[in-house]
Amino acid sequence: MSTDTATAPADVPAPSPAAAPPPRGGLPWAHALRLALILIGVVVVLIPVYVLVITSFKGQGDASAARAWALPQAWTFENWTQAWEALVPSIGRSVQMVVPSTIISAALGCMNGFVLSRWRFPGADIVFTLILFGMFLPYQAVMIPLMQMLLDVGVPNGIPSLILLHVVFGIPITTLIFRNYFESVPNELIESATMDGAGMLRTFWHIALPLAIPAFVVVLIWQFTNAWNDFLFAVFFSSPANGPVTLALNNLANGALLANYGVSMAGALLASLPTLVVYIVLSKYFLAGLMQGSVKG
Repeated sequence: MSTDTATAPADVPAPSPAAAPPPRGGLPWAHALRLALILIGVVVVLIPVYVLVITSFKGQGDASAARAWALPQAWTFENWTQAWEALVPSIGRSVQMVVPSTIISAALGCMNGFVLSRWRFPGADIVFTLILFGMFLPYQAVMIPLMQMLLDVGVPNGIPSLILLHVVFGIPITTLIFRNYFESVPNELIESATMDGAGMLRTFWHIALPLAIPAFVVVLIWQFTNAWNDFLFAVFFSSPANGPVTLALNNLANGALLANYGVSMAGALLASLPTLVVYIVLSKYFLAGLMQGSVKG
């Protein structure tokens, strides 16, 4: 009688234990180094802000280069009062200039971006390239022709001229942002509207425009900041009596024989507050809009 004999398995070495995964945040020293670099960057950025703020509360004799780092000997709000009284008319003119120029350039850029991304007419790429050429045109090279053209067509000097210029020179960047954003919109969404009988205008108004809110936030912040901080156009196409706040701020700093650094610093802070508030409030939407327009979905 035969019996089946099972071959005994050879001794198999036990598997070596897997190496422990590295900490989730990376090596401890790398994490500490990253935090240190961030802290150094924050300090470097905030040093001018510190000097700006403390100087704005110093009196005439206390605000000097020798005491730039020292705290005020006596805190005073007189600098802020003087700066506000000097700048408040020009701040109002800046608002009158920035709001329409930002909205108009954003609306035109949105329409351009939609057409150039969805309507592939002959020469569309050439038209887009010519529009983008305006981004690389140095403003200093066209100041004299622009001034002569505005005089010939009768555009008033001051805020009307600045609105027109910021709209025209804002169209290239707004068109680029909206075109990139609409390229990320799925084709099926636009095609479904076309199959339902919607024309280009209806598709733009009911489908594309509601989807473009993140891109609008990006464009509005960009254009608002550029128009508010502009100084070159203000010098050529306005005067202290009808110009924006940047021109008034320059005159505030250079209007006296003995520079009052406290008033100048307070004026600089007042002039920068609108853009600072806009960016702080809308910064997360700004970054989200940039990211959504950078990747085709």
